[in-house]
Amino acid sequence: MTDADRRNDSLLDAPISRSGAAFQRARAVIPGGSMRPSSWFPPHPPYAARGEGCWVTDLEGRRLLDCSNNFFSLIHGHAFPPVVKAIQEAAALGTAFGLPTPQENGLAEAIIARAPHLEQIRFCNSGTEAVMFAIKGARAITGRSAIAKFEGAYHGAYDHMEIGYESAPGAWDGPDGDPASTPYARGTPAAVAADTVILPYGDPARCADILRRKGTRLAGIVLDPLASRIGMMPASPELLAVVQEACARDGILLIFDEVIAFRMHHAGAHTLFGVTPDLVALGKIIGGGLPAGAVAGPAARMAIYDHTGGRPGVALGGTFSANPLTMAAGMATLAAYDTAAVARLSSLGDDFRQATNAAFRAAGLKAQLAGMGALFRLHLTDAPIRDYRSVATIPAGKGAIAAVHAALLARGALLTPNASGALSTPMTAAETDLLTGWLVEVVREVTA
Repeated sequence: MTDADRRNDSLLDAPISRSGAAFQRARAVIPGGSMRPSSWFPPHPPYAARGEGCWVTDLEGRRLLDCSNNFFSLIHGHAFPPVVKAIQEAAALGTAFGLPTPQENGLAEAIIARAPHLEQIRFCNSGTEAVMFAIKGARAITGRSAIAKFEGAYHGAYDHMEIGYESAPGAWDGPDGDPASTPYARGTPAAVAADTVILPYGDPARCADILRRKGTRLAGIVLDPLASRIGMMPASPELLAVVQEACARDGILLIFDEVIAFRMHHAGAHTLFGVTPDLVALGKIIGGGLPAGAVAGPAARMAIYDHTGGRPGVALGGTFSANPLTMAAGMATLAAYDTAAVARLSSLGDDFRQATNAAFRAAGLKAQLAGMGALFRLHLTDAPIRDYRSVATIPAGKGAIAAVHAALLARGALLTPNASGALSTPMTAAETDLLTGWLVEVVREVTA
């Protein structure tokens, strides 16, 4: 038994809550007692009973202001009536078929109508799959195997995308002085690390040097322009220019990971940042709260997935890909997330971050909210946040962030365990003002 198990046992010896009882049951049949590491924190998370709008109610009957939105996938919050209706109507006709359905055409047309650069699209079942299939497409198009990504960035559970994720300070640089290609999961093949080039997010000049030396090996560069695990700082114009120059010079495909970032602009984050990627990975909000992923891009690039002429360059499919429930939920979600809704939510997020950061300064607290649009992440420092390394070396450390997360939960606010969050369309200034007050209280309490 591990120390963590002993701590959990001692905590669960106390008068047990309904969530505690559910966790005890889970530990018997689920490794770690939770299906997702990202939603677990000690001694155990509260179990959700139901959700409505921007609030979730746990098994104890507590209402929590939900800034996690199932890790940013619920742009309209919980049980959004148009989505519920769309799912019910689709389910009444059948949940899945071994045939195409009109719903997949409808969601494809809705996404492409928003983002003209995305001429064609293929659906899958998760953001991890979307990034994986985009990488496979880049390899098939270029005939190369190596992939570049940015240090600390999370792009799902595909082996190559786990390289350089959560590396420790003592293992940051390799023998050549470049960021090390450090595996995350035990047992990752050495060849995977060797075929993954790690780039520094906060140093465009160093990034340019690495790409000049290694660019001709690369099939693609994967970039999330507002990566939460890097610190949720927007990619700088200088970095974007370096990446685009290398792609043009060496024939590398640029893959934009917009699994989260698509929500930032009506036409997608690539439009907001003024970039024309070769392939875009989508997920989260396009599924309306159901499992969803997609690869999209210009028709010339997407042709690599065309199976009608025989064996495709890349076979992209899945038993539940483009199932009618997800397609219907996605259409209802995007129909309500029009240009006005995007603008209102982004403005609310800007106001919230500015007000909270002003309140931190007024209280003399070394803390800040990073982010863009409706997305935010708390850092317990007033020093500039540039990249993964500047986040990983904040003196307060992960323990302080865990304490902030727990204290916010006790007050009635649910963020992700690394203190990231997102606003949803049911929220107003009343909710963000409440959250600002709680953040100031909690940061003062934890850092005292």
